[in-house]
Amino acid sequence: MDFLIFAAFGLSLWAQFKVKGNFNKWSEVEASSHKTGAEVARQILDGNGLYDIPVEAVRGTLTDHYDPVSRVVRLSEPVYYGHSIASISVAAHEVGHAIQHKESYGALVLRHKMFPVVNLTSGIAPFMLIGGLLLGQLNLIGLGIILFSFAVAFQLITLPVEFNASSRAKRLIVAEGIIRNDEERGVNKVLGAAALTYVAAALMALFELLKFVMIFFQGRNDE
Repeated sequence: MDFLIFAAFGLSLWAQFKVKGNFNKWSEVEASSHKTGAEVARQILDGNGLYDIPVEAVRGTLTDHYDPVSRVVRLSEPVYYGHSIASISVAAHEVGHAIQHKESYGALVLRHKMFPVVNLTSGIAPFMLIGGLLLGQLNLIGLGIILFSFAVAFQLITLPVEFNASSRAKRLIVAEGIIRNDEERGVNKVLGAAALTYVAAALMALFELLKFVMIFFQGRNDE
């Protein structure tokens, strides 16, 4: 089990490397439409009736996100002002989340409802698990497993949310004529690498949970 956790951690590091590498590579390739990430986001939002959702620039790199509470698409400055394949891909992906929100996409709705619970349990679970291991208290370990399972479920639910947003992004920028067919490869590279980071995070969390479950049942067998 330790090997699987280590492998998932290695996959996570590799995925982050791929994200940065693909983003940097395709940031140097200007899109044929010459549109900025901000212009693409605005075009897709308006095309889907989301005129009231603003697009804002934020500092940093790969800090792009959709804020469902404030209902704002926030794009990092390289994406907001950039004319590249990478900028267009990331901007369209974040708008995909805004469209999910509008349509009450099931997995997104569930993730939003889980967030307050996960925010609480993810802070408590490590103390329960570590305390249970140090004190040899199976009850604490069991409680920690239950709390940690919420975080794992959140990671797993995030996968369809992210994959669906990327699928929407690809479909929309082709339908809107924002990219040509020969530019789809770059879009797939950028969004595919980003999706891999979520897969790696989910696997690592799942393997960690299974490890603690095995420790719990081993402890019960030893009693």
